[in-house]
Amino acid sequence: MTFSLNKEKENIVAAIALRIRQSLELEIILNQTVAEVRQFLQTDRVLIYRFEPDWSGVIVVESVKKPAHTVFGFKIEDPCFASRHIERYKQGKVHILDNVEASNVSPCYADVLGAFEVKANLVVPIIASEELWGLLIAHHCDSPRQWQASEIQLLKQLSIQVGIAVQQAELYEQVQSLNTYLEQKIKQRTAKLQNLVQFETLIRKVTEKVRDSLDEPQILQTVTQEIGRILNIERCKIELYDSDRTTATVAYEYTIELPDCQGRVRQVTDFPELDSQLLQKQSLQFVEKVPELKPLKTQATRLICPIFDDQGVLGNLWLLRPKEEFFETFEIMLVEQIANQCAIAIRQARLYQQSQVQVQELARLNLLKDDFLRTISHELRTPMSSIQLASETLEVLLEKEMGENKSATFTRVLDIFRSACHRQNQLVNDLLTLCYIDAKKETITMQWLDLSVWLPQIIEPFEERINTQEQQLVVNVPPRLPLFKSDASTIKRTLSELLNNACKYTPSGETITIEAQPMQDGIQLSVSNTGIEIPLSEQQRVFDKFYRIPHHDPWQFGGTGIGLALVKKLVELLGGKIRLESQKGKTAFIISLPCETLKNEL
Repeated sequence: MTFSLNKEKENIVAAIALRIRQSLELEIILNQTVAEVRQFLQTDRVLIYRFEPDWSGVIVVESVKKPAHTVFGFKIEDPCFASRHIERYKQGKVHILDNVEASNVSPCYADVLGAFEVKANLVVPIIASEELWGLLIAHHCDSPRQWQASEIQLLKQLSIQVGIAVQQAELYEQVQSLNTYLEQKIKQRTAKLQNLVQFETLIRKVTEKVRDSLDEPQILQTVTQEIGRILNIERCKIELYDSDRTTATVAYEYTIELPDCQGRVRQVTDFPELDSQLLQKQSLQFVEKVPELKPLKTQATRLICPIFDDQGVLGNLWLLRPKEEFFETFEIMLVEQIANQCAIAIRQARLYQQSQVQVQELARLNLLKDDFLRTISHELRTPMSSIQLASETLEVLLEKEMGENKSATFTRVLDIFRSACHRQNQLVNDLLTLCYIDAKKETITMQWLDLSVWLPQIIEPFEERINTQEQQLVVNVPPRLPLFKSDASTIKRTLSELLNNACKYTPSGETITIEAQPMQDGIQLSVSNTGIEIPLSEQQRVFDKFYRIPHHDPWQFGGTGIGLALVKKLVELLGGKIRLESQKGKTAFIISLPCETLKNEL
């Protein structure tokens, strides 16, 4: 009995090998293969499953014994398959299930087998051109079945023969398409001139879009649509290579009939002769068999123009016409010009995307920095409050114990301690304000403000310091200045910070000026000082966090570099703008606040 089975197995393999040598009709070979295998195995169904590029697949041939139902043409998209089995099948592994119900298979695979009423399953990979092409599958539907070693060996041998047949058929199709001569058809001169004018218009349109836009999809989709319309062709698509040029993906497409190829990925190694010329920046025109066309229109004329610049080939522009037509020389030249513009658009868009990635990364780093500052500020607030309280308590105790007996040195040290505590508390408050500036918007209270009454209250704390440093203070507020509506605490904080900045950087004998004047839709405030000029190279950075102008502090007060950053944020919180003007020995910070005003009748 064993001798008989082995003989029958050898006969099946020999018969299929003979058919492969004698015929290039792949479909006939596959159908006869599954029929003979099912007969030999005495099973319910034998089929061949072919993979698509996305690792879904379709059942292309089948032999079935009734009452088992047919599954021919069934398309399977198993999300578990690619992640679990593809690499194993590529290595030639055989998948054996003697009892599906008792096997530990993934739920999605169990659902597929259940839909086919499979009780036992035997799967052998089909390798063609060193690539996983499909699967040779035997189904037993009546009951579980223990697959014999001879049966498994037969399917392995037949899968090798099927792989040879597939490779042979595909090579034959490629040779036939590449050896087909182009059939030329001369178009009338008026049609040529009309196409030329339209193409020149398209080139101008694409050039303008490249100059005016960074939207790569919009530009390239327009290119495919306009080329298809002007040349009256069946299909136009743009495929883009990946970074190492191993795959090409159809990114943009225009077609007048289904199916479309949008998103389809091909391996460059599958067409080495084709891509070797394209990667050398050479356009190609040829007639070939096109699988995506309808059965009655299986051949077409292809024109492929590489999209490249001085940095290399980015992709290809594909055009398709009926096999009876061809692309004339002037059309090829114009398409190549369009491809050059496409290269500029792609490179320009990618540079913009890279810059956007860098901007996002900088924003992320700024966010991390702000989070750090927020945390540090909160952590410092409690100990600084304790130090401040201790300072005040110490001062009271010393006053009780020593009275007027404190020495000048002791008093000076105490003043330094008190000043340092105040400065550190102010730093923590500034940091917290800077971190929570967006949340402060919720607490803004708008009210009518009269600068003639309100401004002296802001200036008063700075008068002693200004006199001590022998600086001059000028307040220039015109009479009957209109009342304006704004948030008093925010304005006070802003002007105080600018005044503190002016006191810090104004040399002895120079002047600090505060001005206010009405605008058409609001009010303008400015704080300026003489005797100092900020270099042009530094002016763009003064509002950056933690930036300090080097070597410009005559009083050596120091600072953290967050004052002007805070001012800018507070002004923007009120919907205003601040600008710096510094020239001819004078520096001014000018605030423009758009706000509601009311004529002062007093």
